[in-house]
Amino acid sequence: MGRKVVRRSRRAEVFQETRPAPPKAGPIEALNKTQSDYIIAIDNASQIFTVGPAGTGKTYIAAYKAADALLSHKVKKIILTRPAVGAGGEDFGFLPGKLEQKLAPWALPFTEKLQERLGHERFNAAMRRGEIEIAPLAFMRGRTFDDSFVVLDEAQNTSVEQVKMFLTRIGARSTVIVNGDVAQTDLKANSGLKVVLDIIERQQLDVTVISFTSRDVVRSGICRMWTHAFERHEKQNAQPE
Repeated sequence: MGRKVVRRSRRAEVFQETRPAPPKAGPIEALNKTQSDYIIAIDNASQIFTVGPAGTGKTYIAAYKAADALLSHKVKKIILTRPAVGAGGEDFGFLPGKLEQKLAPWALPFTEKLQERLGHERFNAAMRRGEIEIAPLAFMRGRTFDDSFVVLDEAQNTSVEQVKMFLTRIGARSTVIVNGDVAQTDLKANSGLKVVLDIIERQQLDVTVISFTSRDVVRSGICRMWTHAFERHEKQNAQPE
C-alpha cells in the first residue's frame, strides 16, 4: 500500500503566511536609565511629561504601558490624541478620506506598538468596542478623562490654549502622558509644551518630568548620529540673546 500524500491548498498556505503575530508578553525591558525612570514613573504617577528627541522610546513605552493597563483592567479606555499639525505645518485636512482615515498615518507609531502588545485580534476588538480612541486634540474640549490611559503625542505642536484645555480634562483614576520634543515644533507661535514645562519649573509643581537627551536615542546608530549632528548645528548657529 503506497504512502498517502497530503496536498495542502494554496489558500491554506496563504492563510498561514498572513496569520497575525501573537501579542508580545513579558515586562518591558528598559534600554537605558532614562527609560527605566520613565517606566517607573508611569507605574507610580498620574501624569508624566516626557520630553526629548526622536528615537528615545517615548511613544513606544507609552503604547506598551497603555496596552498593559487595558489588559489588566486598570483602565477602561486608551485615548491617543495629538494636535492636527504635522511636519512642515501640514494639517489633517490635506489628506483624503474620513476623519479616521486622515488620522491613521499620524497615529501609526502608537497603534503599531499597541498591536504588537495586544495582538492583532485583541487590538481590532478593542477598536470596535471603543476601548481605543484616536482623536485630534480639538475634539477633547468638554471631555473628562476618567478610568483612562491618555497619551498626548507631539505636544510641542500644541498652542498654549490647547495644552491648557487638555490638562484641565484630567479626571479620576487615569494616567496621562504628554510626549514631545520642544526642539522640533512646527508652530510659528510659542509652543504650549514649552510654556507648561516653564510653569512646572517656576511654580515647582508636583509633576513628573522625564527628560531624554541625544545620549538616550535607541532607534539606530543613524538616528543617533543625525540627532547629535543637528544639535551641534543648532548650537553653532544659535543667535545670541
